[in-house]
Amino acid sequence: MDNKFFTFIKPYLSFIDNGHLYRKSFSWLYVLLAIINLLLPIYIFYQAIDNNIFDAPAKFIVVFILVWVIIAFASWISFQLWWDRKSKLIATSAEGDEFVATPVFSHLIQTLGEWIGTWIGIVGFSVALLTTLILGDEANYFSYQLGLGFMKTGFLFIILMPVYGFLTIVATRFLAEQFRALSSIANNTRK
Repeated sequence: MDNKFFTFIKPYLSFIDNGHLYRKSFSWLYVLLAIINLLLPIYIFYQAIDNNIFDAPAKFIVVFILVWVIIAFASWISFQLWWDRKSKLIATSAEGDEFVATPVFSHLIQTLGEWIGTWIGIVGFSVALLTTLILGDEANYFSYQLGLGFMKTGFLFIILMPVYGFLTIVATRFLAEQFRALSSIANNTRK
């Protein structure tokens, strides 16, 4: 039974079983998300122009430019985060491990949490601060102009956004470590 008819699929099955399929496809996902983060400031700028932000009063334009610079900065940090984690993803499982998908998925959860937490902390705090201090009651109008209607403003959010960002990073890291610990125990018990 060692002829090509029965063994033709063996390389494909080996690719799945040893974890290369998961690590490769997730590393491509990381690259895609890194590139999306680089393009995000351009998209936001386009949205703002499409929503006629430059026809608004001067204080809206000033806040938009400041917020856009902060978003561009956060996007650059996010690009670096995804790009760095892409190279660390390869080491999530070793050759011969039986449980190979769980560590990769755990790494995705951790990286998503770091990314979202960083965005909430940097952009959420900065937008809440700038719009509250400069625009006051008109801050919600500004968020809708950028297409970010979910962004809330006010002094409470200036304090809460960094806390939310930190808690997001910690919670997703904890969850990811639990998944990694279980798969590590399972892989080591088998040996």
